[in-house]
Amino acid sequence: MHLLQVGAGSGGMPVLDMVCRDARVDIVTLIEPDVYKAHNVERHLFPSSAVGRSKGQLAEEWLKARRPDLEVRVFAYNMLDAAAQADIEEAAAQADIGVCAADNEPAKFHFDALMRRARKPWTLGEVLSGGIGGFVHWFVPDGPCYGCVASHLQREVKVAEEKLPDYSQPGGPAPEVTIPAGKASIQTIASLHALVTLGLVEHGQAYQPGFTSLLFTMQRVADIFDEAFRPYRFRIPRSQTCLICRESSASSARQLTAEEVDVALDQALARLGDA
Repeated sequence: MHLLQVGAGSGGMPVLDMVCRDARVDIVTLIEPDVYKAHNVERHLFPSSAVGRSKGQLAEEWLKARRPDLEVRVFAYNMLDAAAQADIEEAAAQADIGVCAADNEPAKFHFDALMRRARKPWTLGEVLSGGIGGFVHWFVPDGPCYGCVASHLQREVKVAEEKLPDYSQPGGPAPEVTIPAGKASIQTIASLHALVTLGLVEHGQAYQPGFTSLLFTMQRVADIFDEAFRPYRFRIPRSQTCLICRESSASSARQLTAEEVDVALDQALARLGDA
């Protein structure tokens, strides 16, 4: 089985490690442009001696040390880079399953569109600010898209409004003194993310865990979460009005225009407070 993953940061690397210990996964394509930095050490699997090296190379060495038989391909460029799209599209076409461990909204929407075009299932884990909880989502081509899910959860669940720092851009602005969550919180959501991903590995698109999105709280926070360590399961339908994934009429199949996609993304990001 071929796994396509974007992100090998503090949340993505544990998922990659746990999923790739399953012998059914024999090929991994990892998209990771970042460099391992000093502020990563506190929350990551890699040692402080690795600071300054490529996260992608470090991930490959980590996986090969535990699975010498595993084929690992690393794309050390930004997933949104226009020049990289041909390689990424090819990787998605070859993959059986996807994992998104990006921590910025444009990358999540982009990965969703990529996997829907390739008609492959994929999973996403999200740790909320401060480690108060986190989400795990799973997607299949004909189910709700990330826009459907993010829009629904924004209306139904109020979470921390602090914007997460974006560590995904090498050389970009990254407030290194800000730690959005501790390693224990990140590892908890990563473990749940890995379990859901392994469910897709085993069952493919027939996987039915009983939810579209799982919210797991880890702290009691006034006006947000009444209880710590409580799971909430959301069964989110595909939105018939979603401009991103709505089905064309049976009489005339039509691809969305670039302008319509831009409008849909702007609307979704506005609902998430990131416009």
